[in-house]
Amino acid sequence: MNSTHFIHFKSTTPTSFNHSNHKSNLYPSNYFISFGHPSNLFPKLPSLSFKSCDFSVSTRASIPRPVSEVYLEKPDEKIGDKADDKIDDTAQLKLLRLKLKEIGIDCGSCRPGQTYGLHCPMCNGGSTGEKKLALFISDDGNAATWNCFRAKCGWKGKTQGSAGVKSTYNSMNKLTKVKKIKEITERELKLEPLCHDLFEYFAERMISKETLLRNSVMQRRYENKIAIAFTYRRKGELINCKYRDLAKHFWQESDTEKILYGLDDIDGARDVIIVEGEMDKLAMEEAGFRNCVSVPDGAPKKVSSKDLPSQEEDIKYQYLWNCKEYLEKASRIILATDGDGPGQALAEELARRLGRERCWRVTWPRKNDNEHFKDANEVLMFMGPAVLRGVIESAELYPIKGLFSFKNYLSEIDAYYHQTLGTEIGVSTGWRAMDDLYNVVPGELTVVTGVPNSGKSEWIDALLCNLNQSNGWKFALCSMENKVREHARKLLEKRMKKPFFNVRYGQSVERMSEEELEVGKKWLSDTFHLIRCENDCLPSINWVLTLAKAAVLRHGVNGLVIDPYNELDHQRPPNQTETEYVSQMLTSIKRFAQHHSCHVWFVAHPKQLQQWTGKPPNLYDISGSAHFINKCDNGIVIHRNRDPEAGALDLVQICVRKVRNKVSGTIGDAFLQYNRVTGEYMDIN
Repeated sequence: MNSTHFIHFKSTTPTSFNHSNHKSNLYPSNYFISFGHPSNLFPKLPSLSFKSCDFSVSTRASIPRPVSEVYLEKPDEKIGDKADDKIDDTAQLKLLRLKLKEIGIDCGSCRPGQTYGLHCPMCNGGSTGEKKLALFISDDGNAATWNCFRAKCGWKGKTQGSAGVKSTYNSMNKLTKVKKIKEITERELKLEPLCHDLFEYFAERMISKETLLRNSVMQRRYENKIAIAFTYRRKGELINCKYRDLAKHFWQESDTEKILYGLDDIDGARDVIIVEGEMDKLAMEEAGFRNCVSVPDGAPKKVSSKDLPSQEEDIKYQYLWNCKEYLEKASRIILATDGDGPGQALAEELARRLGRERCWRVTWPRKNDNEHFKDANEVLMFMGPAVLRGVIESAELYPIKGLFSFKNYLSEIDAYYHQTLGTEIGVSTGWRAMDDLYNVVPGELTVVTGVPNSGKSEWIDALLCNLNQSNGWKFALCSMENKVREHARKLLEKRMKKPFFNVRYGQSVERMSEEELEVGKKWLSDTFHLIRCENDCLPSINWVLTLAKAAVLRHGVNGLVIDPYNELDHQRPPNQTETEYVSQMLTSIKRFAQHHSCHVWFVAHPKQLQQWTGKPPNLYDISGSAHFINKCDNGIVIHRNRDPEAGALDLVQICVRKVRNKVSGTIGDAFLQYNRVTGEYMDIN
């Protein structure tokens, strides 16, 4: 790149134009539009080769490397010293001064062997404009070092007149922000009104002469060639100019301030429309929207993965900051960028900077079954201004992560109404006595409690067997109090309805056969997946939920049993109370249940009951926190009669003490008969 500092862009991105060099080879004879007969006005143009849009200083800066600090000295006052004048006249010092000026350091008449305090081009001395940049020029006038002593800047570097710049800044393109802004006029740019053939060209795109004149769309002539000129104005004053040929090659004036196209049209507007190109801005006006602006530099390929940069570092979107006073007054900003990937990336980048909470977005209508119209001008051309106006008026709120509307869930609500899944109102437990009280809904948390030896775990095992038999559910079991073999025995007895052994409790009934055992073992392997900690450590709730998630994704389990609470590792930070810990733990469990549509049964023992009378405990008696009842969806107390005089000893009372979802049940008591031989729970005839 030579000293004229042109910024080159790809064919879809504006390319800088220095009007002072228009006689050079920047504009080949076949590049611009021919004047003359309409059929030859816009000949097919060859594709042009443009350089990358990445800006770099002509010094070809090498890898940054800090230099030693330099200290301010009092300059020598002997301006007329002949020896100094002789050094000043050397070619190497002149070259060094040009190099320093090129990177933003204006050293003026600074002489060799001295250290000067100057304005830093990186920070401009902050809000107070202090001269904190220390510049030292070597005695031979061939090299310079500098250091900015502002704490928020600290820019260091060095250069030689005939060598590259080494700087603490990773990319010298940051110096573009300190470039001197060039002032331009229509006369200097040799702009002129549009010719008849260009009016005809715009008419084909449904853009009227009145719209073109109001937006000061002009042309620029090069011998017998012309280019369309979109004039960027602020308060009527020409700020920038962007050019276009019919092959959609864009370029613009270099070293001018970047602003939005049509900026004066949104002065004081409460609603602002932002589009991706000047043609779309003009199309919006044909649909009745003057409160529209276009970005000057097109769209990025994708959304940046980096954090939002500061105003000083946000070079690519500097036009937003330059127009901040216009945009901050808007309460609603409609992002009508192109419908392709880059256009959507541009919308996201704009929303990040303007605030998603006040942004809306449009959805372009369908062109056919496979694609949508790309932008506003396409919609205007093929569907007319009324449709384009309707598209803008039907713009939707820009999505904000974590913030939704019921509109986002209408299909789910319909499925719930029609019960297409079959589990919306809960799955029956398999006991008639409980059908009106408690049904199992995927994604809910049921807390089960009861005094020791009441049969809490046995009742849950029987429930799982029923759910598997009637609905084919699978389960993950985290049952720390049960040995694997003993738990397998209990489940097999309930499944086969025969005792595992023929001793003591099972002597009066035929024992399950080896053939039945083999069938039962396959059923166990297909239905249940065990979560067990094989070492001496206690498992944490996060460890359990991580493995349960794997069971859901790998084996498709529908339910998780955590039995019991006191067998988990409950280490907590010193500043966290048990109540806070329990609340956090139950929240994690509920989120797991909801996200994976998995029902969770959590067994929690009651605290030691003083002067217990034999009645069922209350959910608030659970050891640890009242959050067990506050946060669960369902709360159940299992109670077994221990007094022969009060009734049958095989009578089990199922106390449903909380049901959050009235669709699945209600509060009440049910009674089941317990078969000690097989471990079954049965309805009482």
